[in-house]
Amino acid sequence: MKKSYPSKNIFLETHNIKNLHSGFGQFNFNLAKALSKETEFLSEHEIILNCNNNSVKEELKDHISFNKYMPITRYPLFRMRKNFSLWHSVNQNTKIEPASKNTPYLLTIHDVNFLEEESGKRLDFRINQLKSKIKRSSAVVYVSEFAKQNTHTHFHIPAIPEYVIYNGNNFNNNSAKNIEVNHARHVPSKPFIFSIGQMVEKKNFHTLIEMLRFLNDIVLVIAGGLKTAYAELLKEKIQHYKLENRVVLLGNIAESDKIYYYKNCLAFAFPSLREGFGLPVLEAMTFGKPVFLSNKTSLPEIGGTHSFYWDNFDAEDMANVFEAGMSTFEGNKAVFKSAYINRSQQFTWEKAAKDYIHVYKSILEK
Repeated sequence: MKKSYPSKNIFLETHNIKNLHSGFGQFNFNLAKALSKETEFLSEHEIILNCNNNSVKEELKDHISFNKYMPITRYPLFRMRKNFSLWHSVNQNTKIEPASKNTPYLLTIHDVNFLEEESGKRLDFRINQLKSKIKRSSAVVYVSEFAKQNTHTHFHIPAIPEYVIYNGNNFNNNSAKNIEVNHARHVPSKPFIFSIGQMVEKKNFHTLIEMLRFLNDIVLVIAGGLKTAYAELLKEKIQHYKLENRVVLLGNIAESDKIYYYKNCLAFAFPSLREGFGLPVLEAMTFGKPVFLSNKTSLPEIGGTHSFYWDNFDAEDMANVFEAGMSTFEGNKAVFKSAYINRSQQFTWEKAAKDYIHVYKSILEK
C-alpha cells in the first residue's frame, strides 16, 4: 500500500459504489478503477473515494485512498470538514457536500430525469438541490450531449467550463468477449431477446412483454432486481397474457451470466423512456448483437446509425420494427456486427479517466 500521499487530493463522492448492481455504482467503480491506473497523475495527486465497499477497497487499495462513508454526513451540520484540493460530486443526486463553500467543486450530471419522475415537495427539493450544486461548481461534466442540452433547457448554467465525457464500455476493460461462459442460471430453450436494467417504470420493459404476443418462437429474458412495484406489474402482465413459458424475469445476475446472455441472445432490446447515457447498449454491441432501442433521450446518440429504433410503443408496431430489423441485420450481418463492435470500442473508461484528469488539472491549476 502507498505509505505517503501527494499534497493535492481529489475527493470523489462515490458512496453509491456500495451497490454495484446500480448504474451509479458501476459508474463510480469503473471510473475509479480507470483512474487508479493513471500512475503519472497519481504520483502527484491523491484520489480519495467515499466508500464502504470492501471488495472495491481490496481491488483498488494499492493506488486509491478511502474515506469511510457515514450517512450522517448528508446533513449540513455533519458535513465533512477535511480540506480537499478538489471535490468531485460524481452524480447530480448525492446529498453529501463539503462543509467549506470555498472547496473547488466539479459536478457530473448524468440526467435530470427527476423533473419528469418527481412531484410536489420532493420535486422542489431536487430542483433546489441541483441549482445549489450548479451554483457552487467550478466546472460541469455531462455524460452525453443530450444530458447537457436537457440540463440547459431547465437550469441556468453560469459561465463556467462545461465538458461532455462519455462513460466507458465496461466490457472493453475486462475482455468479456474472450471469457468462456457456457452456461447461466437459466438457459432459454428457444432464441431469446435480452434486456437488462433497474426494474422501474422508465425502463419500459412491459412494452417488450406486450410485443412478444406478436412474435413467434421467441423468448424474452429480462435481468434486474425484482423487489419493486414495477417488477410486480411485469409479473401481472406475464400472467395476464399467459406468457409464463416465454418471459423470464431473472432478478439481479452475476457478471458471468450477463456475458452469457449478451453472447447468446438473438437480439438486445432497450425500450427505455429516459436515459442519460445507456451503458447496456454498448455492452450488447461488444458482442455484435442487433440492438433495438427507443428513440428517446440519449439512446440515438449512443446507439448510432446501425441500431434499430422504436418511435412508438404499440405492441404490433414494435413487433414489425423488430422483424424488419432482424431481416436487415441477417441480410448484412458482417457489416452490422463490425459496425456494432467498432462503435462499442470507441467508448472506454481509459479515455474517460484521461478526460476527467484533464478537467481535474484545469480546476486545480487555477
